[in-house]
Amino acid sequence: MVANTPQKLTKSLFSSYLTTTLSISMILFLFGLLGLLLINAKRLSDYVKENIGVTLILKDDAREVDVIKLQKNLEATDYIKSTKYIDKDHAASELKNELGEDFVDFLGYNPLLSSIDVTVYAGYANPDSLKMLENKLLAHAEIQEVYYQRNLVQQLNENVNKISLILLFLCLLMFTIFTALINNTIRLTIYSKRFIINTMQLVGATRSFIRRPFIAKSALHGIYGAMIACFMLLTIFFSYQKELISFIDFQNPTAIVLLVGGIFAIGIIITLISSYFAVNKFLRMKFDELFY
Repeated sequence: MVANTPQKLTKSLFSSYLTTTLSISMILFLFGLLGLLLINAKRLSDYVKENIGVTLILKDDAREVDVIKLQKNLEATDYIKSTKYIDKDHAASELKNELGEDFVDFLGYNPLLSSIDVTVYAGYANPDSLKMLENKLLAHAEIQEVYYQRNLVQQLNENVNKISLILLFLCLLMFTIFTALINNTIRLTIYSKRFIINTMQLVGATRSFIRRPFIAKSALHGIYGAMIACFMLLTIFFSYQKELISFIDFQNPTAIVLLVGGIFAIGIIITLISSYFAVNKFLRMKFDELFY
């Protein structure tokens, strides 16, 4: 029985240490997801805005050589991201497939006009900028009309602004909750050692001497938890690279380094601060108060 006591104590300490580390790692993993969302929030917003369709309706007498030149000039500007030329025959073929009947034979001619579908950069995907671009594009002799859904653009920009504010509020709320969870985890760990703290005081140990091992161990909890959280996050990050390529910039190593560094920094700083205040609390307690 006596021989088994050290083994049981070792297993108990290991189980407590592992539980604390895993708890912190899961919280830091959620921190990482939150950070990933914040880092790529603008990219998500830009992705939505750059999918707004703008169609340039060309004049019926526009020559193909002039259209090709126009297309190249548009692609060279700092507000057009991409262009796609659709001639009238191709447009008629697509409409025929949608309608399920040949309207060209019925009418005897093709009423559709050639067009260029363009996508603008996110910075220009707002009502004022698109209006300015519309006037600029209509100055080209080949363009007859510029078409885009004005109400959709207005609503989209309003919704993006609302979502940004909601996201900021949720991030602050989640940061507070995650910080409180890590703080409670550390406090519970130190609470189980409160009698050891009191015993060390009784034998004359200084407060800084008592705090030192608890703070060091908490820092290790933060480091190990951050390592596990980063491993989980990067595993998901690269496993679903194809699915997330439109929303996450995988070619930006700086963002990944900042994310990993931020997780380690948060894990270490919060555990250190929580440990410091938790140990101080029990250092101020009298022996009788430790039982409550």
